Amino acid sequence: MPRVVHFEIAADNTERAAKFYGDVFGWSINKWDGPQEYWLVSTGQRESYGIDGGLMKRMDNFPGVITIVDVESVDESAEKITAAGGGIVMPKMAVPSIGYLAYCRDTEGNIFGIMQNDPTAE
Repeated sequence: MPRVVHFEIAADNTERAAKFYGDVFGWSINKWDGPQEYWLVSTGQRESYGIDGGLMKRMDNFPGVITIVDVESVDESAEKITAAGGGIVMPKMAVPSIGYLAYCRDTEGNIFGIMQNDPTAE
């Protein structure tokens, strides 16, 4: 069964947001060495209950917080989403060395992400 595996928080100033969440919750937040500005958020020990996330630049028409659901196939899940009355907001894209990601909208207008694990993604 697909599960929520990641969250993203949008920010106008990612450095300020990283400092805020680090100061308030003690989260470890480090800039990702990838093709886009993105900060990885560790909310605790891997063995403990909970999920980690990221901070990203705010985008027009995107909410402040997004949940990411782990799926076997982004393509198959996108087909199911559209067949069920949802939509694709941002099509499938590679996240280097991580996998494939697409952003979708449910029938109520909420945006969420679907992520397919694939370390060979480029």
